[in-house]
Amino acid sequence: MTMSPHPSSLPAVLSPVLTPFTPEGNPDAKKLLKQCQWLESNGVGQAIFGTNSEANSMSAPQKMSTLTALIEGGLNPAHMMPGTGATSIDATVSMTSHAVQHQCAGVLMLPPFYYKDVTDDGLFAYFSEVIQKVGDARLQVYIYNIPPVTKINLSLSLLERLTKEYPQTVVGMKDSSGDWEYTESVIKLLAPSGFRVYAGSEVFLMRALRAGGVGCISATANVNPKAIAELAAHWQESDADQLQADLDQVRSIFAQYQMIAGMKTAVASYSNDSEWLRVRPPLMQLSTEQQAKLLGELKSIHFNMPGL
Repeated sequence: MTMSPHPSSLPAVLSPVLTPFTPEGNPDAKKLLKQCQWLESNGVGQAIFGTNSEANSMSAPQKMSTLTALIEGGLNPAHMMPGTGATSIDATVSMTSHAVQHQCAGVLMLPPFYYKDVTDDGLFAYFSEVIQKVGDARLQVYIYNIPPVTKINLSLSLLERLTKEYPQTVVGMKDSSGDWEYTESVIKLLAPSGFRVYAGSEVFLMRALRAGGVGCISATANVNPKAIAELAAHWQESDADQLQADLDQVRSIFAQYQMIAGMKTAVASYSNDSEWLRVRPPLMQLSTEQQAKLLGELKSIHFNMPGL
């Protein structure tokens, strides 16, 4: 595998960090900072404002002021990849410029997801206009592919075209397609030129690293950061397959529930802070019965969140 022309300060594992909310529905920057510091101490970078952050339930100004507060609070922007993609080019440019000005190592950019059945030319025009309007050589874009949610498929030819046109700017992607064959095809096509592919779940972490990907940006890194970071660091060792199986076991427990509400249940319980249960509509928190069942299942596998 050739070395990336984009040496990155980002870790192999990032978490789309859960967002704690105040009773009024604003992001609680103080609580979020504490959570991000806990992830950092466990070797995991912060892809704040991702899907599991309920990013699209927040406005651009809410996200930008929260990012400012986190960095003023001492969080290291070299380990941060905030989500900045929105359906409007204007909002995407504002959030992206703001992240670049705060020296974040990269941004995670959704395609504009409202209109369906859009063409590759239309998607190319969107990303192209954003990059040109931000107009900053420091910008490092990671394209966010999550077709189960966006209903938009990012073709290999579109990715290839973007990397050819913007080789210093479009430097990687997070693939949450859940389709390993697609992930592998992106790695085969683009990783040799330094394109950094993150799998969208730790279930694919070993496969991604073996194929030449760089790691994963995964929901459950919110609750199981240390174990996921350990596998990324030791994936070539003899016990790696067992480590992967252990990660899959934790993931499978959370996967039975609405993922965000489930992970917030765990954080609320292990940190003794019920304010973490809050989600923004249209999401709902787990019922009391579901919460008890989830926490019981975690207890039965001796799951823990030390230091939270």
